[in-house]
Amino acid sequence: MISRNDVHPAGRLLKAYGIKGELLLLFDRPGFTDTDAPYYFLEIDGLPVPFFVENTAFHSDDILRVKFADINDETQAARYAGLRVYLPRESLSEDHLGEQGADWRFFIGYTIVDRAHGELGVIEEVEDSTLNILFVVRDPETDYLIPATEDFITGVDEQQKIIDMDLPEGLIDYRE
Repeated sequence: MISRNDVHPAGRLLKAYGIKGELLLLFDRPGFTDTDAPYYFLEIDGLPVPFFVENTAFHSDDILRVKFADINDETQAARYAGLRVYLPRESLSEDHLGEQGADWRFFIGYTIVDRAHGELGVIEEVEDSTLNILFVVRDPETDYLIPATEDFITGVDEQQKIIDMDLPEGLIDYRE
């Protein structure tokens, strides 16, 4: 079985493109477009599933058109739109693995539990467009922007996908 340590978050499939089963892949970082990995992993039901790449073509600087083996028409391709994409770690250089914010994406899908407020919701994305990296956490009532910093993390349960945090007083008090 493939471990999360074997893959690296790379982007998201946007939508089907054309009638031959191609998909548009938006990379988190433009540098990921230069990978020559023979397969990408799509996150299906929380697990990385390998899909072999038949061919790729640039659509823009950070969007790649990708054709996976065994996905042969627009209807099949549309089923995969919106899925997270991971690359095999061995296909990436140290430059890719060390970029700011990249490792925090590992926690997408994890639930955040605060010591004082309990369960806050699930990390849907990582906002790293500024120097302060944030977890975007959603629950049915609201969205939270929570600083992604080791200073606030008190524990991580990888099996249950839970991050225990001790957030500063006042950061989420508006919820009550």
